[in-house]
Amino acid sequence: MGTSAQEEMNKFWAKNTRLNRPMSPHISIYRWSVPMAMSITHRGTGVALSGGISVFAVAALVLPGSFPHYLDLIHSLSFGPALITLSKFALSFPVAYHTFNGIRHLVWDAGKGLKIPEVYGSGYTVIALTLLTSLALTAL
Repeated sequence: MGTSAQEEMNKFWAKNTRLNRPMSPHISIYRWSVPMAMSITHRGTGVALSGGISVFAVAALVLPGSFPHYLDLIHSLSFGPALITLSKFALSFPVAYHTFNGIRHLVWDAGKGLKIPEVYGSGYTVIALTLLTSLALTAL
């Protein structure tokens, strides 16, 4: 007669405890790499962009007044040039990064650039293009 799922699970945890293994691979055991950081950043920028667009869309639907009214309200707050520049960079960076890294993923989906040196090279290219594009958009 076979063992139950509960007995198998108990054997599994007893063995892992006896061997002093962690419960699961934890982020502290991994060595950070460019592809890993870029993957996390790609997901984060995707969530931020979709969340930002959703908030903007809901606000446009439910708030009274028109867009020019709220634009004038923001202009009347008289933010300093440093805050405006920082805001422009904060808006342009996720858009540029997610766009360039998305193109990189499309190239991977075509089966190209999957060797480790190519992955790192395309990663550094995405970072450079993102910074240049973000700075150019910020300067507008």
